[in-house]
Amino acid sequence: MNPRLFLQTLRWNQFKLLAVAAAAIGWGLLLPIIYTSFSDAFRQLVNSGTIPKQLLGVGSGNFFSLPGALTIGLEHPLTIAFMGIFAVGSSVAAVAGERERGTLEVLLARPISRRTLYRTVAAALIVLLAVVMAALLGGQAIGIALQGLGDQINLAYMPLVFLNGLMLWTAFAAFGLAASVSFDRTAPALGLTMAYLLVNYFLEILGSLWTDVAWSQQYSLFHHFQPGEILTGKADPLDFVILAVAIAIPVMFAVIVFPRRDLAAPS
Repeated sequence: MNPRLFLQTLRWNQFKLLAVAAAAIGWGLLLPIIYTSFSDAFRQLVNSGTIPKQLLGVGSGNFFSLPGALTIGLEHPLTIAFMGIFAVGSSVAAVAGERERGTLEVLLARPISRRTLYRTVAAALIVLLAVVMAALLGGQAIGIALQGLGDQINLAYMPLVFLNGLMLWTAFAAFGLAASVSFDRTAPALGLTMAYLLVNYFLEILGSLWTDVAWSQQYSLFHHFQPGEILTGKADPLDFVILAVAIAIPVMFAVIVFPRRDLAAPS
């Protein structure tokens, strides 16, 4: 890893990171408040048969327990947007964006190899994702304390939730970096990475809303991020294994393909 490039990458993203982290804290803080205010009303709606239970949840989350509500917060489209800024946007622009601007040759002309460039950018992305994930969980912890809900959840499991969430978004960032080193333009790399993210999210939401195709969730990486189960002491080690494989495959692709591919002349 190149320390100078690592720090410079973080500096390039510092203002964006501060804005996203602040928004993530606010969103995390809001979920325990929503749960306290509306969980009883949601239960009454379901018990009355007015609304099917699956329509009051997002993915693997629901508003019928505090862990379920926190899961909604971590799988909500807002969270996808917060994390996707770095897992998709920054990862795709890391190499393909430099290539498109014609600055990649200048960067590689320095005493830095392509694999070192890849490792450095990957490390910086993990730090950025870790900060946003910590902000989300920190906001939730503050909200739980303010609402006096500490007796409904074991916050000692939060570090495991953090690890599970970081692995999920690292998997998407790894895919984005693999796409970035494979193209000379940002648009195709971005389109491919966004498609990968959206297909995974679609399978998770489809299976949660339509019980006949609940099996589709098993094919989504989002289904292997289970904050609710972790917070109730029911973490499945297989979820971590699957996410580790989802990280390893694009990483291996990138470290093999990037050093070998020819870079077309800028246009």
